Amino acid sequence: MVSLPSEREPPIAGRRPPNTVPIDIPDVVIDRLPLYYRLLARLEAENRPVVSSHELGEELGVTPAQIRKDLSYFGRFGKQGRGYSVARLAEELRSILGLDTRWKVVVIGIGRLGRAIASYPGFEGQGFDIVAMYDANPAVVSTEVDGTIVRHVDQLDEDLRRHPVDIGIVAVPAEFAQDTVDTLVQAGVHAILNYTPLRVQVRDGVELRHINPVLFLQSMTYHLKRVKNDR
Repeated sequence: MVSLPSEREPPIAGRRPPNTVPIDIPDVVIDRLPLYYRLLARLEAENRPVVSSHELGEELGVTPAQIRKDLSYFGRFGKQGRGYSVARLAEELRSILGLDTRWKVVVIGIGRLGRAIASYPGFEGQGFDIVAMYDANPAVVSTEVDGTIVRHVDQLDEDLRRHPVDIGIVAVPAEFAQDTVDTLVQAGVHAILNYTPLRVQVRDGVELRHINPVLFLQSMTYHLKRVKNDR
């Protein structure tokens, strides 16, 4: 089964009206939707008219039955024996995932990791606009990253209350992670991507994801060790 490298604390026929997607969809299903959309976007760019669940499954390493079940949470998109319209399914997933909306993002912590995140060119094309960057290092504050001036983190709370954003990306040193997240939450940010090794806490209603590459590398070395021991 395919899942995204991140952590987190049923169907009707036809397209659902806006804001009526059930709230009890399993997280693992939500995590697979971007994988489906990414593949469909590529097929759409290649002018592919139709794709079957079997073909999607072959590409993604997911069973056709699982793909059909995942999509059935949101409606009925294909016809038996005919497959899915690539353009229509891609459009539906864009809407379901909110990719037909522009989302305002701030990055806090413009060290090596934060700078790489802030400079990633793929965000804008997928609907994510990095509107501000913050740091506490005097050598970084007031410098420019891809046309955006880095502001001092002390200005974060006031800035967010004046100019609300949707998503905060946190890449500060671990000892400052919880305070930074608290500031974001208190200022009304409801989605946070945490790149620090600290397991920060948020109140109910705030979507929080922890991204720690070292943890995933360590889980990979477990499997690598088993492979080497079997040789």
